[in-house]
Amino acid sequence: MVEPASGAEPADAAGGAAEVLDRPLPEGVRRRVVALVSDAFGGLTVADLPAQLRQYARFTPTRRAKFAGNAMAAAVESDPVFRGRVAERLREAQGDLAGALESGAPPAAADPLDVAAAAYVLRPAGWVKLVAAAGEEAQRADAERADEETRRELERLREELAQLREAQRSGGDQTRAELDAVRKEAEALHRKLRSALSDVKRGEAALRKVNAEVDGARAEAAARVAAAESESRRLKSRLAEVETALETSRRATREGRSIEDMRLRLLLDTVLDAAAGLRRELALPPLSTRPAETVEAVEPGRMTPKDIAARALSETDPALLDQLLALPQAHLVIDGYNVTKTGYPTMPLEKQRLRLLGGLSMLAAQTGAEMTCVFDGAELAAPVLLAPPRGVRVLFSKAGVTADELIRQLVRAEPPGRPVVVVSTDREVADGVAKAGARPVASALLLKRLSRVS
Repeated sequence: MVEPASGAEPADAAGGAAEVLDRPLPEGVRRRVVALVSDAFGGLTVADLPAQLRQYARFTPTRRAKFAGNAMAAAVESDPVFRGRVAERLREAQGDLAGALESGAPPAAADPLDVAAAAYVLRPAGWVKLVAAAGEEAQRADAERADEETRRELERLREELAQLREAQRSGGDQTRAELDAVRKEAEALHRKLRSALSDVKRGEAALRKVNAEVDGARAEAAARVAAAESESRRLKSRLAEVETALETSRRATREGRSIEDMRLRLLLDTVLDAAAGLRRELALPPLSTRPAETVEAVEPGRMTPKDIAARALSETDPALLDQLLALPQAHLVIDGYNVTKTGYPTMPLEKQRLRLLGGLSMLAAQTGAEMTCVFDGAELAAPVLLAPPRGVRVLFSKAGVTADELIRQLVRAEPPGRPVVVVSTDREVADGVAKAGARPVASALLLKRLSRVS
């Protein structure tokens, strides 16, 4: 460790402790102090350095001054021991300057900043005045340099202004001539531009006229095409109607006779069977009754007409259905879902159909009547794979046609006079088939009859 000189400590203790700067250290002096401290690092060990400066021990003086300037300035200000070591290195490097400062006679020819920096480190008596005087001297030097630079800049600007004025005087005539030429050229360009704009306007007007004519021609052509397409569609529609009528006429010619023959034959069979049935049922004896005996009256000991009416079957008596099905050529038409949803609505539709068709099959075997069961096809998600039971015709309505309409079509297809019985609780269906000559019965009546079959 380097110990401070014998004269340094008393000076610092006697004068330094009493003297304090009343203003910030001038920037120039501060830079010189940082340079002195940075140079002093080379003669100190790491242990001689304050803790905050040891990390910069291996730096070059330039890098040390750049990166550790504030830390070194603070250490010199706050650490008297470190300041004394730096002062010792300063005495070794600049012994004449240090001796002059400590003797109270700083050299007049020395740089004031160097003198102030050395006085700040050595802290001889009156060092505050030396630092302040160095700061003022630096400020005066800076002011003089600024004034000198300002004067030189002013002279340079004056010379440039004079050159510009001379150039302006010499180039004024040429500029005016060029300006006149530019004006004439601009007028010529304006005339050409006006002429071009006029041509453009005439071209736009002609283009608008052509576009209007083209649009008119297109509209007329479109109207003619639309009329031709409309006429073509009308002719095609008429042709289709004629072809349909021709085909209908041909089919009617082929099938009309057979349909009428079938209807007449069925009606004749119905009449003949009805007559034969009446003959069997009545088993009439040879004629022994006279017309007067047919007049209704109450004879002594006989039942009244009221008593005879009381013996008629109820609308819900299954025997009524048996009587209707016993008629010759009777045709039983069943509204399928109306019956199943009346009798067993909680079952799935598939099981409803199977249960109803099973009962109808047994009823057809017992009575021998023609039976047609109609279901609404609108409730089907897919075609039904169903084998109709023997003696029962199963039909599903087509898309857009309800089961009620299909039942009415079946009734209208029958010839007048044939006994047709329709099973449905739907009042609209019952009224419609009744007007067409069929006999409506309630679904409950069929359900009761089927329960007897099972």
